Amino acid sequence: MTTSLKRDRYTPYINFTRKEWAETSGDAMLQLQDYDLEALHGMNEPLTQEEITQVYLPLAHLLNLYVTASQQLHTATSSFLSSQAHKVPYIIGIAGSVAVGKSTTARVLQKLLQAWPNHPRVDLVTTDGFLYPNKVLEANNIMNRKGFPESYDIKRLIHFLADVKSGKERVAAPLYSHLEYDILQGQLQWIEQPDIVIVEGVNVLQVRHRQQQKDPAVFVSDFFDFSIYVDAAEKDIRKWYIARFESLRRTAFQSPESFFHRYAHLSDTATIELATQIWDDINKPNLEQNIAPTRYRASLILEKGHHHFVQSIQLRKT
Repeated sequence: MTTSLKRDRYTPYINFTRKEWAETSGDAMLQLQDYDLEALHGMNEPLTQEEITQVYLPLAHLLNLYVTASQQLHTATSSFLSSQAHKVPYIIGIAGSVAVGKSTTARVLQKLLQAWPNHPRVDLVTTDGFLYPNKVLEANNIMNRKGFPESYDIKRLIHFLADVKSGKERVAAPLYSHLEYDILQGQLQWIEQPDIVIVEGVNVLQVRHRQQQKDPAVFVSDFFDFSIYVDAAEKDIRKWYIARFESLRRTAFQSPESFFHRYAHLSDTATIELATQIWDDINKPNLEQNIAPTRYRASLILEKGHHHFVQSIQLRKT
């Protein structure tokens, strides 16, 4: 570890190899049983007990320390002010490309963090619910830019986070259906003063460079206490996206209720060609123009190798 710290003396991050990072877990002995793995990982995203032990357990341990420190600071401040104000949730943001494995990271961290007794209530919110409904996207002729910054109701997302951070007792988040590829009208996820809220989405670290003067200069990440960027080489993410699209064609797309049911009977070759076109026309430009540039705004970067497992970690110095 001394070598790494010395090597990274003049960078904003401390760099860890996977082996070095695994050694930081200290006395954190939490474990997930094998039967939990199937429910936690996403389609075509491998997850092993070793990955949890070597990567996510040390990260959960670090986050536990940060949350504990935040709780202690709240107690000290309340004592100073002679106030009994309720502790507001600790918010963790998780960003990264489509198909890079953000959702798996979020679910694993949720499961691990809620095992600590001082913060057992951990809610997970995805920003997919804050996409504009398809009818709005179609009316504005941006249906083919779904996932780009302009396809999100950012004001609604910011108001949601502001309510959570202000300690509001019940806050509603809209829900999204990947099967229907649209917002679920009238269905809401209620957040009721949890200890931690994990907010996962491609856009959570983005800032708006061209704001109208009347807009407040407030960004989603302003509400985060800690942020994570899940990273990988573009060629690997592209491969994972195509593999996931192939798997969905054989499973979810077969449902008549699926927005993509029209692709259910494509041949293997046609499926790969279509997935490649969608990646090249939509997901790659969004990654390069809007998502990847936010990488170094994160508190911590998980760098994945071609095998989909984390190979190195960068932690911002404090």
